[in-house]
Amino acid sequence: MNKLSLYSICITTLLFLPFNIFSQQNKLIQFANPMIGTAKMGHTYPGASSPFGSVQLSPDTDTIPFAVNGRYNPDVYKYCAGYQYEDTTIVGFSHTHFSGTGHSDLGDLLIMPTTGKLQLNSGTEEHPENGYRSVFSHDTEIAQPGYYSVLLEDHNIKAELTATTRTGMHQYTFPKSEDAHIILDLTSGIYNYEDKNVWTFLRVENDTLITGYRQTNGWARTRTVYFAMAFSKPYKNYGYQKLEKSTYQGFWRKFDQMHQFPEIAGKQIKAYFDFDTKDQESIQIKVALSPVSTEGAIKNMQTEIPNWDFEGTKKKVQGNWEKELQKIEITSLNDSDKTNFYTAMYHAFLGPTVYMDVDGNYKGLDMNTHKASGFTNYTSFSLWDTYRALHPFFNLIQPKRNGDMIQSMMAHQEQSVHHMLPIWSHYANENWCMIGYHSASVIADAIVKGNSNFDTNQALQACVATANVPYFDGLDYYIKKGFVPEDKNGASVSKTLEYAYDDWAIAQAAKTLGEQTIYSEFINRSKNYQNVFDAKTGFMRPKLSNGTFKKEFDPLDTHGQGFIEGNSWNYSLYVPHDPENMVTMMGGKEQFSRHLDSLFSMELPDKYFEKTEDISRDGIIGNYVHGNEPSHHVVYLYNWTKDPWKSHDKIKMILRTMYKPTVDGLGGNDDFGQMSAWYIFSSLGFYPVAPGSEDYALGSPLVKDAVLHLENGKTFRVESKKLSEKNKYVQSVLWNGKELSLPIIKHSQIMQGGVLTFEMGSKPNKKLYQ
Repeated sequence: MNKLSLYSICITTLLFLPFNIFSQQNKLIQFANPMIGTAKMGHTYPGASSPFGSVQLSPDTDTIPFAVNGRYNPDVYKYCAGYQYEDTTIVGFSHTHFSGTGHSDLGDLLIMPTTGKLQLNSGTEEHPENGYRSVFSHDTEIAQPGYYSVLLEDHNIKAELTATTRTGMHQYTFPKSEDAHIILDLTSGIYNYEDKNVWTFLRVENDTLITGYRQTNGWARTRTVYFAMAFSKPYKNYGYQKLEKSTYQGFWRKFDQMHQFPEIAGKQIKAYFDFDTKDQESIQIKVALSPVSTEGAIKNMQTEIPNWDFEGTKKKVQGNWEKELQKIEITSLNDSDKTNFYTAMYHAFLGPTVYMDVDGNYKGLDMNTHKASGFTNYTSFSLWDTYRALHPFFNLIQPKRNGDMIQSMMAHQEQSVHHMLPIWSHYANENWCMIGYHSASVIADAIVKGNSNFDTNQALQACVATANVPYFDGLDYYIKKGFVPEDKNGASVSKTLEYAYDDWAIAQAAKTLGEQTIYSEFINRSKNYQNVFDAKTGFMRPKLSNGTFKKEFDPLDTHGQGFIEGNSWNYSLYVPHDPENMVTMMGGKEQFSRHLDSLFSMELPDKYFEKTEDISRDGIIGNYVHGNEPSHHVVYLYNWTKDPWKSHDKIKMILRTMYKPTVDGLGGNDDFGQMSAWYIFSSLGFYPVAPGSEDYALGSPLVKDAVLHLENGKTFRVESKKLSEKNKYVQSVLWNGKELSLPIIKHSQIMQGGVLTFEMGSKPNKKLYQ
């Protein structure tokens, strides 16, 4: 079917419908609130998307530039997701966003409906009347999984959004107007700067269909997004604004390209489409994305939203969300906990995102077109964050999907000129953000836990190759010296500790697969954490290339001390793969227990983290920094002392203070689901301290009852007997009626199905697990 016949004239007039009321079938989706975490450092977006969808269609509330006068603009950090709850205007609705990352990109293809005089400048928050942006109120804002709605007050337009995996659908209900406009801004973006747009191209196929692409140089330096955009009714006029001046115009200068001309190209382009509208007439727009071509985008649109049924599309998308949320069904002490839990589930299933067309085609790291055969290709791997709990959570509840993600990582490694697995990759690019080679952890965790719908031996070899690239981030020094020297490579202690953990993970995968030579090499490398431990101070400490410790050292400072996004107090506890020896190194079980007590009770003055964007007072308890990932396993380290009960009240405190059902309810960036995965695991009463091991450390559950519907057809249940606000201490733990003598449950036990029972009480059981 050709484009003209597919997108023939379709005039749709809908009544101004009331906001959606959830059906009985959507019994869990009502507790998942996309608005949670949209303020302060949460950096989540409140718009519409499908689970793991390529399209994240959401409002952008401002257009803060990445740099001002050539210098970094720190305010841009607030707009990692494009949306700030405190803002009073909406600039428009763009189709790609990150959820809770500490850096950003995207914000592609911003669409804004307006009425009255055509204005192609966005205006400012102080003077929205000077541009196309609009004032809005949270009173008219509705955010649900798969659906977003708001009233654009300056234009009296009701905006509604929903999205399938690859296609966003807009519905704008206009007042009566002879000057209604749909603006497509190809210059707008998140973390924008003057030269970010490399090139844009737009082609008017007919009076209801537009195609094009946008290429940017941002976090991903060679990112191209192809799109197809269809209207439910024909426009009456269209035109462009081209903001940049070009010395060479070629013979295109013979045309008036700004008005009614069917194609335009340049770096800074805005387009507009004019309509006449009746009162309460709805104009719908479908925007499909493709990593490969406009043909692929059209095919994605044809497949995923073949009609103009907005309500039907929304219902289908929300049904998909309900299906995902039903993988775990809980009974909680109150609705606030239930909202937090299902919002965490929602956040956990926003990414990584599908990165291929419906026919399996996608652009690879080598900039060539590839076809995913037998797996779904994914992108946006924020691995420094997500290896800790999100991917282990997928191994528990989404193992098939996690296996596809691993195959995507392996494809990345094959296409990489460095022959490396992803560090932080998105949109056929490696952006090299953060440290470690944590793809190895994700792969090892899947292999050890028996989730192997991929070539495990090939995956192991990819891990080994990645861990031996000498020019990567101090790795040559680490391999030769057993540590990264601070005078040769910054954040040296953090890198040494994380490399050592990743090496241990590789060793566990090798052991599982019977590769003894690889196991021996990497289990020895995994002991390198000992090389940066200073027994005199009791802390991990930066070493210099001559083998001596750096003299100027403050274990509380997060800046210039050999650590990234953390201090020595927190990072000295980062030996998740060998906690027994770490405890011994730090003075034994009793002293270590007191050390953990101090961590949670001491004061960390603001001066120690004021130079670190990713750490704020909101995410700190004492000197424990829950708002940043290196500390996420720490509260569970009490299990390696004689006082495992000391973790119980602290876990509850973290769950209740760092996660609230409010717009500022997250104690830090959600970091693509890692913060949320911590919440889910900890609410259930166990946590993967060392991914790559079968063992989960037991804690203290927040839920009264939880049923996990496992992918293998088994059911795993968690029950908390006598749980109440006062009864927060675990008295005993039973697995299928048999009391556990160690604070551990294994992944293989969970996969068999059964019941994990926590007996709760108001006072600690100081003899627990003894």
